[in-house]
Amino acid sequence: MADPPPGLSRSVEDYLKAIYSLTERGESASTNDIAAALEVQPASVTGMIKRLAESGYLEHAPYRGVQLTDDGAREALRVIRRHRILEVYLSEKLGYSWDDVHREAERLEHAASDELIDRMAAALSDPQRDPHGAPIPSSSGEIEAMDHYTLADCVGGMTVTIRAVRDDDPERLRIMESRGLTPGRTLTIQAMDESGEVTVLAREPGGPFFTLGPELARRIFVLLEPRRASP
Repeated sequence: MADPPPGLSRSVEDYLKAIYSLTERGESASTNDIAAALEVQPASVTGMIKRLAESGYLEHAPYRGVQLTDDGAREALRVIRRHRILEVYLSEKLGYSWDDVHREAERLEHAASDELIDRMAAALSDPQRDPHGAPIPSSSGEIEAMDHYTLADCVGGMTVTIRAVRDDDPERLRIMESRGLTPGRTLTIQAMDESGEVTVLAREPGGPFFTLGPELARRIFVLLEPRRASP
């Protein structure tokens, strides 16, 4: 990646990262979506959107939301790379638990230089995913595409493998870890009731059943196993 533009503040980086996350699937992000993601007032978001649009980082269509420009996406991926490399380093080298690394990386991501992050990545043998399963952008700004199915999108009878989990709630991460709901685990969806509660079975022999509320299910991203053709 090229050197960052001068004067890119922590607030701007936070906005770009949040908008990237909200628009990964191609949708636009509304003022209210951004405000909720950053836990700020919508009036504050309106002013920042105007500033970022004037700086060439996003495009804003009234009543339709915002999308990052190529420049905005590049800067967002730079911050995301720093954050996720920091998470891996904190976890593998310093022994942080997976429910602690997100908060610590949030503090450090704005201060670490790209050179430091690249050295950390080299020391870690260039990891491809963070401790929560999310893909890590390359130093050139490329990132692996990720399907965005969650357990809440599944129906009974599906077999899925956990690919990643949302990392912004330490308490829910502790719950997932205690149940072994971590990246790489394969599950069978047993049932989903009208409230959105999901019952799953871990696929290993003697694997336990879990019942998950809809909020937790929406935090677990999965890969769907292809259906086998009938003989």
